[in-house]
Parts: sequence; structure tokens; C-alpha cells
Amino acid sequence: MVGGWSSKSTLALQIGHNRSARGLQGVIFTRDDRAGEGKLSSRLGLVTEAVEAGEGMDLYAYLVGQLSQGGKADYVIVDEAQFLAPDQIDQLARIVDDLDMDVFAFGITTDFRTKLFPGSQRLIELADRIEQLQVEALCWCGARATHNARTVGGEMVVEGEQVVVGDVNRPSEEIGYEVLCRRHHRRHMTSASARAGVLSPDVLPVNNA
Repeated sequence: MVGGWSSKSTLALQIGHNRSARGLQGVIFTRDDRAGEGKLSSRLGLVTEAVEAGEGMDLYAYLVGQLSQGGKADYVIVDEAQFLAPDQIDQLARIVDDLDMDVFAFGITTDFRTKLFPGSQRLIELADRIEQLQVEALCWCGARATHNARTVGGEMVVEGEQVVVGDVNRPSEEIGYEVLCRRHHRRHMTSASARAGVLSPDVLPVNNA
């Protein structure tokens, strides 16, 4: 079982395409994708059909059911793995061990409060291999982005439900997401607030003179 982070949906789609071109068939699971239920989409605009891994769904039982009805599956792809429950990550490990099938799980590690998602934590604990994808995400300042920020009207927020579906392509909309470096995440400084020259109340300007 392989876990990956960053530019995840694009790579998930690429892995599925490459294996399909070789005549292999796979099952794609996703959860709360921006394109809607039962879809896997990337920010490049690519979309494919997927199985919605809803709350309480047994992924192992679903796959066994498909195989017992004559279906074929050579591999499994999971996107938005951070939204899965820990027991669903256990089910993915069982698919690898009991069905001898490759599972590629993609997600992000931490939420907008810099806390691990329960699904991501369990994936880190169980995965045979964890890979941080090499396409580097950048903060608006040009530094390496390491943190996810939730925005409301372009301003960063640090309270609320752990999972709220928004759009990273439109962080200035009512609810959006933006990747930031640690410095600007700590300062609650999004690209919109930087353009407006707005600092969080707990951040003092630095005088370099």
C-alpha cells in the first residue's frame, strides 16, 4: 500500500490511465471530491468516474462483492484518503494482504489547523511506503508551501469543522483553501490579505530599519 501527498489527484488519474492502457482494470474510490459524489477530479480539469467511499462503507467487502459477481480488479486507487475513517484504512491494508492487490492511496496529512486527519494518521501507520510527491507546492510568497489554510472571503480561519469542501482554485470565494508556508500560516496571511496589506491582530509589523 502506497500513500502519496501533494498534486495527488493528477497523479492518481495518471496511474489509472497508465494501467488502463496496459489492459489492467482498477477500482477507484474517492470521498468528498470537489467535482461531486462519485467523481475523481484534478485541478487540471480532468475528471473520471469513481466509487464514493461514504461513511461506514466497507471497502474490502465492496471489492470482494465485485469480484464474487464476476468483476475484475487488478489494483485500487483511493483519492482524498484523509477523509476516510481509520477502519477504512485498515480495510485497504486487508485488500493488499488478503487479495494480493496494489493499493495507491492519495491524500493530505494535516487539516487547516495543522492537525493530522485520522485517516492520514492511520495510513502513515500502515502503509508499506509513503511518498511525498515531487511537484512542489508554493506559498504566495514563493517559499515552499507546507500548510493548508481554510479561507472565508479570502481571510484565513482557524476554527470550524475539520471537513468542509471548498475550492483551492478560488480561495477568495466564500469558502476556499490555500497552501501557505509555515511563516504565513502562523501569521494567518493569505494571498488576499497580503495584497490588501492586512495582518492578523496577533502579528506585529517588523521594522528592519
